[in-house]
Amino acid sequence: MKQGLALRGSQHLALTPQLQQSIRLLQLSTLELQQEVEQMLDDNPFLERDTEAADREAYGVEHADSPYADVSPASASEPLDSATYTHDADTSAPFEDSGQSWEGDGSVEFSPDDSEWGGDALPRGAADEDGLADAVQLARQQVSLQDHLHAQIGGLKLSEGDRAALKFLIESLNDEGYLEDTLESLAESLAPADLAEQEEVLAHFQVALQMLQSLEPTGVGARHLGECLALQLQSQLRGYSQQGHQTHQSDLPLLPVCRLALRMCQHPLDLLARRDARRLAQLCGATEAEVREALVLISHLEPKPGRRFVDVERQVVVPDVLVVRSGPVQRPQFKAQLNPDVMPRLRVHDVYANALKGHKASGSDASNFAALQQRLQEARWFIRNIQQRFDTIVRVSNAIVERQYNFFVHGELAMRPLVLREIADEIGMHESTISRVTTAKYMATPFGTFELKYFFGSGLGNDSGSQTSSTAVRALIRQLVEAEPVKKPLSDQSISELLKSQGIDCARRTVAKYRDALRIAPAHLRKTL
Repeated sequence: MKQGLALRGSQHLALTPQLQQSIRLLQLSTLELQQEVEQMLDDNPFLERDTEAADREAYGVEHADSPYADVSPASASEPLDSATYTHDADTSAPFEDSGQSWEGDGSVEFSPDDSEWGGDALPRGAADEDGLADAVQLARQQVSLQDHLHAQIGGLKLSEGDRAALKFLIESLNDEGYLEDTLESLAESLAPADLAEQEEVLAHFQVALQMLQSLEPTGVGARHLGECLALQLQSQLRGYSQQGHQTHQSDLPLLPVCRLALRMCQHPLDLLARRDARRLAQLCGATEAEVREALVLISHLEPKPGRRFVDVERQVVVPDVLVVRSGPVQRPQFKAQLNPDVMPRLRVHDVYANALKGHKASGSDASNFAALQQRLQEARWFIRNIQQRFDTIVRVSNAIVERQYNFFVHGELAMRPLVLREIADEIGMHESTISRVTTAKYMATPFGTFELKYFFGSGLGNDSGSQTSSTAVRALIRQLVEAEPVKKPLSDQSISELLKSQGIDCARRTVAKYRDALRIAPAHLRKTL
């Protein structure tokens, strides 16, 4: 084989550490960004929170020098380099270090980016003055199911073993209030080797389970749905007896209906789900009319007793962007601005930066000086990348508001078809960047809080030759279902025909797909008994 030399040109994408961090911060959710900020504050000594900005917020003083005195992206302290985000990070080219790392230009002088970030946030007390409660604060006041149950057992006269078993069962409940593990498996987990001890623990668990199922909310401690419904029906039966229902002529049918419902819960629950009145009537020895009355009673029971105790703090969605309305009523204007509560308030530690600035490295200190200089540059880039992240979110949000103007005026029925490429072409960014921006980012609108991806959707053809947004079609299907006759609900085919009568070409299968996405039951399950 003959050896030789040859020149060959090639191109590949090399992402610097700054660009890698910029892309990564862009796709993080608000919660993930907060965690990233906390991690950076712990790791980098040159980065600190702007406590002075917090003090200004407490006294309602606006910081005029803040990089976000005007939330418009064009007013940022440094113009956004759109080319930074034009690279497609999903390319197969590996992330390569160009050798610059975080060293930058080697300067330790203060730069405009060393100023605090998010210092113009509104005071937290402003919302309270308007009578608006902080959802997170309300969530922190939420009482858990376990705490609610522990508070009830304080006055019960129980032996030490039964009380310990009851507390153990309470802690074993899931969020819905069910006891998923069997008593035998729980006893075996506490005494894996001693059979006699397992039997003793099991006896305590059996007593504790009866006590647990007598607590409020009714139905807690059930092992399955049938038992949960039965516990609630048994409680109603005891209530009818204690209240002396026979003194009221209108309450006379309630007792037999409740007893029938209790018997029905002992049969396969799929019959209840299908509302198979004929089969249930045969199994329970009752008429179909009586079974329908019992089904109505069962439909008012709570299938998840612990639902109202679920920690709502985990479900609170903090919007990244707020849509503000202005202008005349006839032709209102809408503008997207950042939610000040989600902006981290950071700045470069001036004491450490000044100390590094006045230090002259020589000899063995040169390597340490270079490492500190690199950490300073890293802090500056972190602040700048966070600023670019929010700039990009605002730009994309304003483009969405402009394209979906009718939605902000009339609601989801006025939503128009929109794809990522339209926004990408409008603001001069790559489509993958728009996808990152719209994932796990939320916008507060006059009609609720929605993920940015909510405003994108495909279109269905109509008689006018244009397209109708799939989001608007789903909203129309919901309206049709809400207005349908309770005795004769609309089938998927009927909904499809109604949509076609309004000029929207939507097949029956598409209607079924949208109905399932809206979590609307089929027609035979929506029928009111």
